[in-house]
Amino acid sequence: MNNSQDTASSTQDTAPPMAFAYRLIREDGNARLGEITTPRGIIKTPAFMPVGTVATVKALYPEQVRDAGADIILANTYHLMLRPGAERIHRLKGLHGFMRWDGPILTDSGGFQVMSLSRIRKITEEGAAFQSHIDGSRHMLSPERSIEIQCLLGSDIQMQMDECIELPAERTDIDRAMQLSLRWAERSKVAFDSQKERGLANDGQALFAIVQGGTDPDLRKTSARALVGMDFPGYAVGGLAVGEGQPAMLATLEETLPELPGAKPRYLMGVGTPEDLIEAVRRGIDMFDCVMPTRNGRHGLAFTWNGRVNLRNARHAEDLSPLDPQSTCPAALDYSRAYLHHLIRSGEYLGAMLLSWSNTSFYQQLMAAMRAAIADGRFEAWAAETLERLSRKDG
Repeated sequence: MNNSQDTASSTQDTAPPMAFAYRLIREDGNARLGEITTPRGIIKTPAFMPVGTVATVKALYPEQVRDAGADIILANTYHLMLRPGAERIHRLKGLHGFMRWDGPILTDSGGFQVMSLSRIRKITEEGAAFQSHIDGSRHMLSPERSIEIQCLLGSDIQMQMDECIELPAERTDIDRAMQLSLRWAERSKVAFDSQKERGLANDGQALFAIVQGGTDPDLRKTSARALVGMDFPGYAVGGLAVGEGQPAMLATLEETLPELPGAKPRYLMGVGTPEDLIEAVRRGIDMFDCVMPTRNGRHGLAFTWNGRVNLRNARHAEDLSPLDPQSTCPAALDYSRAYLHHLIRSGEYLGAMLLSWSNTSFYQQLMAAMRAAIADGRFEAWAAETLERLSRKDG
């Protein structure tokens, strides 16, 4: 290598990372077309993040996830802190190098899993004391420790620690959890800034706040306004898709989103079905995550442009047609429904792999179609047509 190349390489290695940024490109009604800039690449929005809970999107190679069109994936703080451990992953080149994913990664705070998976838990002002669902070992997850873990993992977008409670619940309980989440948001932000001062985080990474408040409009507005006052780079809507039903979820979004700044990304956590994604984008959401594509694929349910297809159904046993002729995914085009039916009914790993691949690709194609419709100013017409097609039974 010549001297000029050496100099260029050295400059590149020592140059500060590109700062995190969001650009709103176009609005069509409330639907938004945008881009999130990170040092690891551009995230086109609206975006769906495949869930890689324990540093893997189940049943898929990283290359398949990328080729499907995903710009960003999600990994889970709770699971990775327990196994193999955040400090170990940090020693092993961080989460990106560990799992061979060179694009952006978002990590959740771990709070939801503490509430839903831990054998024993106790929530205090300090944080969440819990026993591991794996081996019963005891841990304390505080806002400070959650941020430390996420910085050790090296995730590009990190989430504040919050308390998410199951709905329905008493308003007093929802209010208490929301207020605690606001105090934890402040502590999470201080902890993240401290990590930056110590060189363990940088301007290319971002910490998002989480709006809580159940389905109560006043509590949601209180939460949103307080968090906006703290000036986070992005805002998530949490605590939905936990039993309240789609109408209540959408009504909550309609009350909440006007309180959030239009110049920053909006993330609806843990949602959901293709119909949920379309309706939430229609109301102004930019980012999503959900285990649904891969979890349903492992159980024989496929998402297609003509509705859901249950490959366990005997009607597919001698059907030589492809799963979805309108898909661009080889799993949906190159294998017959009869073969997929056989794999699923036989419990063969390949069945879960192919349907997870097909579903992950479908979700990315759905997001790309939404982006194109917004760019062309025809989102409402596209949404009406697509929702009608998706409502068809068994493909």
